[in-house]
Amino acid sequence: MKTLESYVLGRWQVGQGPTRTLVDPTTEEPLAVCGTGGIDFRAVVEHARGAGGPALRALGFEKRGALLKSLSAAIHEHRDELLELSIRCAGTTRSDAKFDVDGATGTLAAYAHFAKELKGAFLSDGTGIQLGRTARFWGQHILVPKLGVALHVNAFNFPAWNMAEKMACAVLAGMPVIEKPGTPTAMLAWRIAQILVQSGCLPEGAFQLLCGSTGDLLDHLGPQDVIAFTGSSATGALLRGHPNVVRHNVHVNVEADSINAAILGPDISTDSETYGIFLANVELDLVQKTGQKCTAVRRILVPEALREDVTRDLVERLQRVRVGDPGEEGTRMGPLASADALQEVRAGIERLATSARVLCGGSAPVRPKGFFVAPTLLLARDADADVPHAFEVFGPVGTVIPYSGAAGAAARLANRGGGGLVASVYSNDREWTEAVVLAISPWHGRVWIGSDKVADQAIPPGTVLPASIHGGPGRAGGSAELGGLRGLEPYLQRTAIQGFQGLVASAFGAPTPVSS
Repeated sequence: MKTLESYVLGRWQVGQGPTRTLVDPTTEEPLAVCGTGGIDFRAVVEHARGAGGPALRALGFEKRGALLKSLSAAIHEHRDELLELSIRCAGTTRSDAKFDVDGATGTLAAYAHFAKELKGAFLSDGTGIQLGRTARFWGQHILVPKLGVALHVNAFNFPAWNMAEKMACAVLAGMPVIEKPGTPTAMLAWRIAQILVQSGCLPEGAFQLLCGSTGDLLDHLGPQDVIAFTGSSATGALLRGHPNVVRHNVHVNVEADSINAAILGPDISTDSETYGIFLANVELDLVQKTGQKCTAVRRILVPEALREDVTRDLVERLQRVRVGDPGEEGTRMGPLASADALQEVRAGIERLATSARVLCGGSAPVRPKGFFVAPTLLLARDADADVPHAFEVFGPVGTVIPYSGAAGAAARLANRGGGGLVASVYSNDREWTEAVVLAISPWHGRVWIGSDKVADQAIPPGTVLPASIHGGPGRAGGSAELGGLRGLEPYLQRTAIQGFQGLVASAFGAPTPVSS
């Protein structure tokens, strides 16, 4: 059994005192222990600020982009090893492991590409503007790297991608990072950290890793620092409310759980291409990563006239899914990541069943060993019941909710989720689609539109792409990540420069706006 060390202060350090045991979610065999007892968290923060920050900022955007490209290549060199490790420590199928690991390298490479158009030490934000009686007195907004450290508290479901996508934005912006992976699957993040450190690409202090608790680290953050968190809305609220974080107004970026909706339009016939991609995408969302995706669909809104067709077809698809050892050929869905996750999903299914009928799957055990649950589909008894709209089960579970077919009815139900990361809309009716999209956009960070015109080209809605923002209002956290260069904004300070146009325009009117 391995001991997962933390990488802090330029060296690997074994935690002292209590540890937590990580297990293989398929066999329940112990794999590793980790803990951060004995680490001087104040020193960790000061090391990042004093060594990593100045070294990164001295490189400029272009060289930091080249650094990201090198990190992507270093991880990709170990791809096969990382895929096998993901299968063992996270319970992913090989396909799901690729989704995570290739997402990590792809996002790093994407931000390396975005950096090619950036020059110098800051970014301009929009064009300059006359402020005085004449153009002589001029204003220009700029974005400069903050002088602190970025603490990244990452989720267990994507130990590779979640770490890499946050790193890509922070490092390109010029901020050193302290990465804290979700503990149940930290073994994969730990191995990637070893690869990154061994590559020698990163300046000293630019990257540190904590395998275990963050201890009193939050007590040492200040106004130039950033916290980026992915996980439950409850934990996000605790981070935001930490006394020291509140006192110093530390920027907190939260990407939280959301009860995402897939909306099937009333114009869609069961023999259309759009109906086909609707079924395929819903099935993928329920099964991929065993439903442990923040972008997975939880509510399936279908016109009452199509309720029987949709439920029949989805049940047939889900009952064909082979659940089992993710290392075995033919397995479509592996276990949940931990015993805690299994307990929560089983309890969640039973709670949903108080207001919905289980059509397939359920909370019953699937195998005698491991953290397995069957793909589960429910049918709401009452579309307006609170539970399906207010309660998320973070696993392979979705609820079909019939609606009248009217655009307003679909939007009202979708918005009942209280804020989502993504909603998917399936329709060939332009007028209906426009009405739904405009009505749900205030409550969603991303709206994905499926139709016959993109049926053979569209990337599934559950996939997070570097060029589009990832985040959403309300329950989804109220923040955003990625979105091309927009992803750098949490790590940059926006400042208005005012003065003589000859100085301001020439010195600070850089050609590349952050929104490009």
